Amino acid sequence: MDKFSITPALIQGTEPLLSLGLCEARLQNDARWPWIVLIPRRAGAKEIEHLSKTDRAQLIEEEVAAGAAVRAMGSALGRAVEKLNIAALGNVTPQLHIHAVGRRSDDEAWPGPVWGVGVARPYEDQVLEIAKEAALGVLNGWGFKG
Repeated sequence: MDKFSITPALIQGTEPLLSLGLCEARLQNDARWPWIVLIPRRAGAKEIEHLSKTDRAQLIEEEVAAGAAVRAMGSALGRAVEKLNIAALGNVTPQLHIHAVGRRSDDEAWPGPVWGVGVARPYEDQVLEIAKEAALGVLNGWGFKG
């Protein structure tokens, strides 16, 4: 049986947040949007259909928790989230992963998708810590502990 690992493409440009029940939660290091990436710890999974029924139910719960964490990040950074985008694309990186992205009508990609727009702007260290603390506060409140 294959061992689970995160593809380097999903590690690059992200910061580890927390291991949830099913997923590894990582913060996308792009200060333009509050953004969390969930990566189910299932070797070889490329599609949601590759997860068991139990895992799919767990994934939905973790998506909702990640969405709440993204909203908390936006609020902590003074840019409240107006619309939450949850997506599992995988066209470029086939390993199953889900994006939770906080959007605002004044963000640089609105109303289109965030992918391929401009150049990522990494968080400054202090701002990254604020974003992480906000996200972890919510995820810990949902019962996920690091």
